Amino acid sequence: MGLAIFETEGRCAWANPKEALYVAYHDEEWGVPERDPRALWEKLVLDGFQAGLSWITILKKRAAFRAAFAGFDPEKVARFGEADRARLLSDAGIIRSRAKIDAAIESARIFLSMREAGEDFSAFIWSFTDGRPIQNAWTAIGQVPAKTLEAEALSKALKAKGFKFAGPVIVYAFMQAVGMVNDHVTTCFRHDAVKAMGEG
Repeated sequence: MGLAIFETEGRCAWANPKEALYVAYHDEEWGVPERDPRALWEKLVLDGFQAGLSWITILKKRAAFRAAFAGFDPEKVARFGEADRARLLSDAGIIRSRAKIDAAIESARIFLSMREAGEDFSAFIWSFTDGRPIQNAWTAIGQVPAKTLEAEALSKALKAKGFKFAGPVIVYAFMQAVGMVNDHVTTCFRHDAVKAMGEG
């Protein structure tokens, strides 16, 4: 995962107890199975912006990203033109990378083209874990892989559709976040709760 390790009480060791935003993200969002196509697309875009950076950086800027990208409405983002690109490149609230901004706009167009072709984005994403979360039982953060065969397969499929910043390590972080895998360690209070969500 490439995350720092902290002394935590009953949580995964990457959830920095000094960062309230990070703790809330761990406790409320990370690993919860997400099925909404738009929400999955938003997370994939944000994970693309994370490339080379820490997730807390993106988390602190998430509200600014949502404002800058029209609430991550793919229909609106797909229509972004040069004026929007210039606006985004001058927005200090987000990551001002032309390549990542262009990739986000293009990904909205791909999302819509999939939908128009009758391909549900959520069904496509979840097909790589047979439609249900993979339940892991790691006892320490050091056991958690940076990527898996499923992540490599999803990464390859996303790239084939034209998505950028979708390498297997980024994709596995995405899979962990949206609950396609339960990578909360067994000593974390969220492990069993998230497992129950996946089995419900």
